[in-house]
Amino acid sequence: MRKKDIQQQSEPAAQTPDTNEAPPRADSASAASAPPIRVATVEDDAVCQQALAHAVETAQGLCMVWMAANRREALSLLPRQPLDVLLVDLGLPDGSGLDVIAAARQAWPECAVMVSTIFGDETHVLSAIEAGAMGYVLKDLSAEELVAEIRSLHAGGSPINPMVARKLLLRHTVQAAPVEAVAAPACAPLVSPSAREAETLRLVSRGYTVDEVASALGVSPHTVQTFVRRIYTKLQVNSRAEAVREGARHGWLSED
Repeated sequence: MRKKDIQQQSEPAAQTPDTNEAPPRADSASAASAPPIRVATVEDDAVCQQALAHAVETAQGLCMVWMAANRREALSLLPRQPLDVLLVDLGLPDGSGLDVIAAARQAWPECAVMVSTIFGDETHVLSAIEAGAMGYVLKDLSAEELVAEIRSLHAGGSPINPMVARKLLLRHTVQAAPVEAVAAPACAPLVSPSAREAETLRLVSRGYTVDEVASALGVSPHTVQTFVRRIYTKLQVNSRAEAVREGARHGWLSED
């Protein structure tokens, strides 16, 4: 009752809205002052690197701290500033991205590392996880999807490409199956490449880079990376040299 009386006597009813409006201003101020997610990337393909940078820099609440194009540069930049999220490609021109993952986990234990690569085979995935990666995505993501995966990783999730996850689950299923059930596995028939995949492999066999293949086919480098990933999966290989060798063995390099 006293509160009612005091409100009626002091009657500046105009002041009541002011007291009600103050908290939202404080909330919005605190949201605006929240520190951004500090991101760095290790990517040797210039077009992919630019796409990653644009996706991060245009996303609200994300900040690109640095970008490296190779293993040496990444290892040099790592100790300089703390990071929240590190995106790493595994196939670097001067070594393996696995070394960068291990160094990042040692330098910044709170940093969440996510692999962004064209390699979807279980060997690369398991090696990355053992090195300390907490996420594994392939280079066929859109900018919006990549940003969403970065946020998920920073929030404590472990983003992983569905196809990669399926391979790991199938591997676990096979390992857990009775010996009799897998003692005599049948050879899976080879899946033929699409016309674009075959053309991509032919250009790669001639020494074309991803950018050059993209220009020749009139598609984006990301699309070429998708073609390469599918070729690797169909041929069950892990490198360009293996893909070219196996592709030639199966007649994929012929012009007809």
